[in-house]
Amino acid sequence: MAATASPSPAPHRALDLPGVALPVRLWGTRPRGTVVPLVLHFHGGAFVTGDLDSGGHMAQLLVEVGAVVASLAYPLAPGHRFPDAVEAGYAALEALYRQRARLGGSGAPVYLAGEEAGGNLAAAVAMVARDRSHPPLAGQILVTPMLDPCTATASLRETLGDVVQCKWTAGWRQYLRGPMDAEHPYAVPARAQRLAGLPPALILAGQDDPMRDEALAFAARLRDAGIAVRSEVLGPATGWPDALEAEPADACPCAGAVREHLRAFFRAPAPPH
Repeated sequence: MAATASPSPAPHRALDLPGVALPVRLWGTRPRGTVVPLVLHFHGGAFVTGDLDSGGHMAQLLVEVGAVVASLAYPLAPGHRFPDAVEAGYAALEALYRQRARLGGSGAPVYLAGEEAGGNLAAAVAMVARDRSHPPLAGQILVTPMLDPCTATASLRETLGDVVQCKWTAGWRQYLRGPMDAEHPYAVPARAQRLAGLPPALILAGQDDPMRDEALAFAARLRDAGIAVRSEVLGPATGWPDALEAEPADACPCAGAVREHLRAFFRAPAPPH
């Protein structure tokens, strides 16, 4: 999984989405006369930290395989608990979809993507879009997604050893309003009872990734529900999710492999939209 040479950093600028008061950063540009994937991206940070800069690594990788990416600075806990970030994400998705011809080209396929807590939000917003019957999505990209507040999986124990508290446990406690939220599918996608009707998914985890087991379990449940899923465990040493906040992008040892999986996912036939 040796890193390969990375292109120069993608250009980015502030993007004004009508009706969205939160900061949005647009990464990449569409070549004239082309249609490219348009991605709404959510950064990581255990729901309580992170910003458009720390999410730049994943946005850069998406741009390098031909996408135009809009990264959202969603509201953070504990000042904004569930469902604030999910609703903000859905509002941004609707606004981005209305701009898709300008940003991605006529009929551009629209995707959701996120790493760590951002992977949770991408999965949740995909469920909201399904339940509200709009907008149609071409896929969801979940990288080392933070999906289950149980935080008792084997992969988490392997990473933390005897430590009983971690930033992910603390993040969940600050994100959820109370125990009942842990049963809500938009808060905890891993426990959603209905997965049918969701868009195709690319789910990536690392061998040394504390979220590995919950990512693979969610991939298996999506497959059982009839969803097209591509999943892969990269490694042996990814440093995920922390390496996804590193600069430059190739500080992540699996950057080359991630690009290849993204390319294959974008090339796959998309559902009608």
